[in-house]
Amino acid sequence: MIHFYLLNPRMCQLGVRNVGYKVGNYRSAKSTKGIPLGFKTLITPSKPKVKAHITKIEEVIDTHSHSPQYVLIKRLNSIIWGWSNYYSTVVSKDTFKKVDSLTYDKLRAWARRRGKGSINKDKYWRTVGDRNWCFSTEEGLELTQHSATPIIRHVKVKGNSTPYDGDWIYWSKRRGEYLETPTRVATLLRTQKGKCTHCGLYFTPTDILEVDHIQPRSLGGKDEYKNLQLLHKHCHDTKTENDGSLTRTSITPVLN
Repeated sequence: MIHFYLLNPRMCQLGVRNVGYKVGNYRSAKSTKGIPLGFKTLITPSKPKVKAHITKIEEVIDTHSHSPQYVLIKRLNSIIWGWSNYYSTVVSKDTFKKVDSLTYDKLRAWARRRGKGSINKDKYWRTVGDRNWCFSTEEGLELTQHSATPIIRHVKVKGNSTPYDGDWIYWSKRRGEYLETPTRVATLLRTQKGKCTHCGLYFTPTDILEVDHIQPRSLGGKDEYKNLQLLHKHCHDTKTENDGSLTRTSITPVLN
């Protein structure tokens, strides 16, 4: 397949690269005038970042040649989780499979050294569900696979929508789908259908939101979803002044 690279300094800093693949008009990207451009751009992890990640995994495995298996797995999992989640929003499926394969080869070499030339499969690998050769302990601690990380695509903005078009319903709901929105905030946005439960108005893209405990924790309220609500900052202030709480410890600020 013929491809070319679109170099972007900002993309290089983020550890990704733009790859333009030549495709037919049906799958082609289009110009602002709707004219097919003849290629489709995919954003993938950059080769230097992939190489650095693989090197890091190799270093960890080598430095744990005499460590218990569970120690090695915990160390590798922290590295794999962080790296995979960072690249889970771009085209990473094939990269994840490649890195998993290289990690597997390195672990086989690790086991062979410990077995003085032979690999004790039953000691270090087990069948977990429909997966054979799962690097795991007897207690159930298993090595995370890069490919197990779901790929979450960026949700494109609808049509010609902008944060200033007054469509607060659309933008408040979309805010809950934004990748950097904390899970708790996104959940409450969906539950409340984009509305502040205090004033009943939709959240706008520029509003400061805060998670409030319906029954203040200082009065025995629990930190669980059924006792949480998402409010405008000014609505939260008003509610706190009248809910009988003595402190403001229930405030959890949320970034836009």
